[in-house]
Amino acid sequence: MPYIIRNLVVALFSSIFLMSFCYADIRLPTPQTSGGMSLFESLKNRGSTSGAGFPMGQVSDNELSTVLWAASGLNRGDKGWTVPMFKGKPPYVRIYVASEKGSYLYEWEGHYLKEINKKDIRANIGLQAFIKRAAYSLVFVAEESAFKDVKPEQINNFSYTAVGAMSQDIYLAAAALKLNARYIHSIKPAAIRQELQLSEGDKPLAMFIIGK
Repeated sequence: MPYIIRNLVVALFSSIFLMSFCYADIRLPTPQTSGGMSLFESLKNRGSTSGAGFPMGQVSDNELSTVLWAASGLNRGDKGWTVPMFKGKPPYVRIYVASEKGSYLYEWEGHYLKEINKKDIRANIGLQAFIKRAAYSLVFVAEESAFKDVKPEQINNFSYTAVGAMSQDIYLAAAALKLNARYIHSIKPAAIRQELQLSEGDKPLAMFIIGK
């Protein structure tokens, strides 16, 4: 009996240990899609927060949810996104989220965060030191697999057009939520590719930081 009990205890603790390393996806709250600041007020208040004084305050789950939905969320039932996409394709520029608790991929279909790892990579993926102070870094990545029927010379055009549209939506949502935001072009593509476990052909394009 003691032998059996000992084996059960070992098995139990082993399971708990392994569970601590399991991926933990995050279901995002329902995004805010009505009320709040008007569009023209958001345009008036839209702007980039100075990097030198970028705040270290936390952004709530509700605020993050709304910002991500504004960037590329479904806004017309089961098809149609908040930004234009080539030939009505699903978003081919994906948004990865780097935070203190780990790194995630934003899944627009289902509106949740898919965990990539439990590492805080914020200090490793950008060239400016202030990036690590932001509550979240949103990393734009063009997925090679989504461009099978696009001419190679057109891929950059479509990718950066999507990033531009996503960025403007983030700016407007951040202004409406009274968040601090800044577009970042100076990134470390090789570090991002490694930290986020990207496919060889995926291309990190830029990032956006938000804080409060």
